[in-house]
Parts: sequence; C-alpha cells; structure tokens
Amino acid sequence: MTSVRRPPATAPASSPAAPARPRRPWSFRGPGRRLDWRLRFAFLSTVWGFSFLMTKVGTQGYAPFQVTLGRLVFGTAVLAAVLAVRREGLPRGGRTWLHLTVSAFFLNALPFSLFAYSQETIPSALAAICNATSPLWGMVLSLVALSEDRPTRRRVAGLGLGFLGVLTVLGAWQGFAGIAPTGTALALLASFSYPVGWIYVRRNLAGSAHSNLSLTTAQLLLGTVQLAFVTPLFTTFPTSFPMVPLLAVVGLGALATGIAMLVQYGLVAEVGPTTAQMVTYFTPVIATVAGVWVLGERLSWSAPVGALIIIAGAALTQSRPKGAGGTRPVAGTAGTTTEPGHPDAAPEPAPALATAPAPACAAAPRQP
Repeated sequence: MTSVRRPPATAPASSPAAPARPRRPWSFRGPGRRLDWRLRFAFLSTVWGFSFLMTKVGTQGYAPFQVTLGRLVFGTAVLAAVLAVRREGLPRGGRTWLHLTVSAFFLNALPFSLFAYSQETIPSALAAICNATSPLWGMVLSLVALSEDRPTRRRVAGLGLGFLGVLTVLGAWQGFAGIAPTGTALALLASFSYPVGWIYVRRNLAGSAHSNLSLTTAQLLLGTVQLAFVTPLFTTFPTSFPMVPLLAVVGLGALATGIAMLVQYGLVAEVGPTTAQMVTYFTPVIATVAGVWVLGERLSWSAPVGALIIIAGAALTQSRPKGAGGTRPVAGTAGTTTEPGHPDAAPEPAPALATAPAPACAAAPRQP
C-alpha cells in the first residue's frame, strides 16, 4: 500500500499591513457632526481681535513680562492637554529642539513681550494695526532670504501701498504728532519679529516628521521657559492679584493662544490656507472696534483709514495672478502648505497670516 505524500502545509499569506492612518488636526466636533467652519472662522477672528484688548487689560494689573509669561503658561497647558489626549509625544532630537528654541523666541517670547510693553503707551487698536504690517515685513525679508521668492509688480505695488498705509496711521504729514514713538516702535518691531521667525522655521524645520501639534506645543513650552528666566530679572512677584487683569491673562493664554491654535489647524485642513488666512484682515478691524467701544480708546481718522490701506496692501502682496499655480503639496511639513483638506495641511509660509494674526508657532499662522 503506497501512501500519498501530501504537500507540506503552508501558512496563509499575510496581507500587507495597512498604511498607518495619519492623524487629523484637532477640531471641535461630535459624533457625526462638525461645527460649521464659518462659525469657527468668526470665533478665531473675534478671539484674535480681542487679544490686544486682553493684553491691554492684563498690563493694567501686571507687568508686561508677567502678562506674557501667563499667556504662554496657559497656552502651553491647553496644547499639552490635547497632546496627552491624542497620545502624541513631544519632538525628539537635539537639533529640532535647538531650532524650536530660536523659533519660540522670534514667534512667541519676543513679539508677545513687545506688544505687552507697547500697550503701556499706545492704544490696543493701534497695536493691532501695527500687527497687520507683518505680511509686508515678511515679503521684504522673503525676497532677501528666500531665493524661490521673486518680486513681481503686484507684490511690489502691494508693498508700497502697505507702507503708505503705515505713514497714514502715523500721521506723517503732521510730523507724527500725537503718536507715542516708543510704543509704536515696539509694536512695529514685534510685527517684524514674526516674519523673521517664519523664515527661520521654513529654512530649518520644513519637512519635519513631527506633527504640527507636537511642534507647536514644544515651541510654546520653550517660550515659557525663556520668559520664566527673564521675568524675575525685571519684575517682582505680585503683591496682589487683581481679578479682571488675571482673567484677561487667562483668556489671552487659554483662548487666544491655546484653543485658537487648535481651531486654526482645523480651519486650514478643511478650507485651505488661502481662506483661513483671511482672518488676518478681520483682526485689526475687530481690535479697533473692541478698543474704542470697550476701553473707550480714541483714535484719529488717519488710524482706521491707514489700517484699511495696510490691509489692502497686504492682501495684494498675498494675491496671485489668474492661472498661477499654488505651492506644491508637501505632507507633514511644518511651515509649508499642503493641499486643502489634507490631514497635515499647514498654513503658507511667510509672508502669510501667519499671527495671526499673532503664529505664532512653527507650523501655523502667527498670532497677535
């Protein structure tokens, strides 16, 4: 009797592993529903517009460095909580942390402090108008520092129009009368700091494998550490804690820095950076209305007129001729643009919204 030899049993072929599903940006949503992007856009515009008012109120009870430190502490706490919920970690690598230290200085510690100090002598509305000049500074710096950016007639015209608006705000034909020179210079320097940070991020952190949330949390954390060292050198511990200024600082950090960043990421992913960056043009308008109506600030007619000219110039520098192609999508790149709706979509590099208004982070528009 012959036995039939059976072929050896083979293990079933394993199916190829499904690619890891990329994490989507955090957004306010529930099961099967999502808050309309227009409402989130309005929320972001309002919060960033009121951030200048909150800074002004905060400095009425605390030193500017203390206001900035509180803003960074509460903003970092919000992002760290979301990072923990999503079970993501902070970036790794000494080089990444070194670059984030520099970006935290130019995008958070320095401009936040300068805006706080400037509002000791100038209205919050004027600080917001100065903040709107960031795209103009960014265009100038990008033409110098980034070889891929080329000047065009449209951009040069927008730049000239924008700086004409600056001269209008300052009342140049009156010899800059009625303008606090130190406060205005500090606010303009803060606005200049943002595009310096954007360009640094674009050169040194573009292509990072870390998520935008991870990079931004680490950046705010480093900014907090920087202010924690500087603040005791120039201020004394508060002997009292006035409630209204304290609430303003909490709102400035938790709402205008932490939660606003999360809302912004969702907006960019859903509607794209071009639409999301339109927040920049609403921020100075809302800040001016808030300063005049809530704080009773007084502005000459040249301030709002100049602000509109600045906004028009900034919009012109960001516009593209018909038929011009957009930025090539790059997934998972901090400080670059991806296709609208892509999970790793990030705002355009400088000069963009940046801010916020007032960014300011390694992978998002600036914040005011």
